[in-house]
Amino acid sequence: MNELIYKHTLHNAIKYEGKANPGAIIGKVLSENPELKKDMKYLSKEISEIIKKVNSMKLKDQIEELKKLAPELLEEKKVVEERRLPPLKNVKNQVILRIAPYPSGPLHIGNAKQVVINDEYAKIYKGKLILVIDDTIGSEEKNIEPDAYRLIPEGLEWLNINFDKNIVYKSDRLEIYYKHAEELIKKGMAYTCKCLSEILREKRAKGIECSCRKSEVSNVLSEWYGMLKGNYKEGQIALRLKTSMNNPNPAFRDRVLFRISERTHPRVGNKYKVWPMLEFSWAVDDYLLKITHVIRGKELMIESDMEKFIWDIFKWKGPELIHTGLLTIEGVKLSKSKSKSEVKSGKYFGWDDPRTWSLQSLKRRGFKPEAVRNFILSFGVNEHESMVSVDKFYSESRKLIESEANRYFLIEDPIEIEIKNSPEQEIELKLHPDFPERGFRKYDVSNKFYISKKDFDNLKDNKINRLMDCLNFVKKKNKFIFDSNNYMEK
Repeated sequence: MNELIYKHTLHNAIKYEGKANPGAIIGKVLSENPELKKDMKYLSKEISEIIKKVNSMKLKDQIEELKKLAPELLEEKKVVEERRLPPLKNVKNQVILRIAPYPSGPLHIGNAKQVVINDEYAKIYKGKLILVIDDTIGSEEKNIEPDAYRLIPEGLEWLNINFDKNIVYKSDRLEIYYKHAEELIKKGMAYTCKCLSEILREKRAKGIECSCRKSEVSNVLSEWYGMLKGNYKEGQIALRLKTSMNNPNPAFRDRVLFRISERTHPRVGNKYKVWPMLEFSWAVDDYLLKITHVIRGKELMIESDMEKFIWDIFKWKGPELIHTGLLTIEGVKLSKSKSKSEVKSGKYFGWDDPRTWSLQSLKRRGFKPEAVRNFILSFGVNEHESMVSVDKFYSESRKLIESEANRYFLIEDPIEIEIKNSPEQEIELKLHPDFPERGFRKYDVSNKFYISKKDFDNLKDNKINRLMDCLNFVKKKNKFIFDSNNYMEK
């Protein structure tokens, strides 16, 4: 028994800079040998004696002792960390990754998954992580929030994401996209289309080409230049990619590359009216920015296939594509559009309102960025969907602050009880159970106390109950009678 206690006491002391935590040790010991529960009094005494011995040792001596006794415990943390992320494929020179948030609002805990994974790989391989603000004008439902240009880097810095400070804005790269679109047209791989979306959708489902697809390159170029000059209105024309009309996925057939939007852009105003779709801009940028590995959600599988299709046309070697499953947190509603609406209406008091679950809100609530990182990394990198309780995130936070947070309490749904014959006394409650040197909270008490309604409802007649670090009492019908002060008198 003593060797078992000694092993876990050493391990715990090393975790907490040389000072062991009694509560954690007793749990570890009992999990290995449940039979010891039969004599808890003796077990507690033995643990106390061994803690005194271990806490008097220097940290380096504790480590040496544990190496002799249970070296596997020293490797435990390292093994867990190494298993979190599988190695990247085809790493040759410098690893270059990118994160590409759409600026519809600040990043929230759901967005943090791709951000943290990309950053972790960049750190593992001593690579480069590029922040690209994906601010092309999208659908009517997806609007750019001007504050996001500030909020996104701010959130990343709080999360300790080591991104390149030369931020790339897609709204600065429209001329680059236009140039490559023209090349596609000249290769006969893109065409301008004026078909009504309903008719086109029906034809695509049947694998039937529209008449626009057969236009001569010269005519397509003329209409493309007309789009750029503003000769067409929103919805009148689009540039499409020529794929196979026999592709088994109808959604992949002749997808839109560029469309017209007359909305004003917060950075470039009305300078541009023709905007690229996500997959085209990324096919170009992933090549030109020399991205080696793209890590993105598996909901973007079709966009990845489109990128590969475009790379093949240009005869470019694209990056490795890695897809991850969606992370859903039970009890947490993540919606930038809803948060934006509530912030604008005044229902939420700002982007750091706890109900947004933005990185700013997590900072405001006092979470450590390491809690977010550890939570995300605990799921690894795979295509499995993850549905987890928010308690798992809170648990990661508790692990980080357990040793440094002083203890205070609140009584939920308080009920006052009067304990007959309870003596007047001054009690002391440790600010932290494992660090008495931090001091105490002192209270003068007599016979009236508040307990939570839940505890009140669970009181049984003629059973001894304990008010922590204060006294023992017995409930007898509707009365509460003082029994004793000390634990040993129970």
